[in-house]
Amino acid sequence: METSKRFGDAIKKLYTAFYNKTLNPECCKQCAVGNILDQNDSWKHLSDHHGTTELNYVGRVHQLMGRRFNGYTPLELLKIESVFLKACGFQIPIHYKNQKPKNPTNPDILFKGLSEVVRYLCRLDRIENVMDYTSIFKQQSTAKKTLKL
Repeated sequence: METSKRFGDAIKKLYTAFYNKTLNPECCKQCAVGNILDQNDSWKHLSDHHGTTELNYVGRVHQLMGRRFNGYTPLELLKIESVFLKACGFQIPIHYKNQKPKNPTNPDILFKGLSEVVRYLCRLDRIENVMDYTSIFKQQSTAKKTLKL
């Protein structure tokens, strides 16, 4: 399967962050988007609240200008972060009064977030979900029927 450069780069950065334990949903440099943007937190100026998908004035200007950050538009970046935070169990936007997981850096929680982000990135690039393991079982089932095991 052929993928875009932005997709390949994003996946590599996210997996590296997950396995190096540098994926943290509460840190703008170590969250999903922070890692996609090379541990940079400048993306947080695209909206007024962490986790929202609503662009502020600065974000709208960048969006209208066609600006891309490592291949992603401001709106795509906010959506990526929103998907990540929701899958990790956060009520968004992030606020001290809103619900959050007890241990947001728990590997199981982070894996859920990572999986949802990968699914969303695949949808953005119009490719099959690379995290979908059900096709493996379908292929094995078909192979067993063919081999009459």
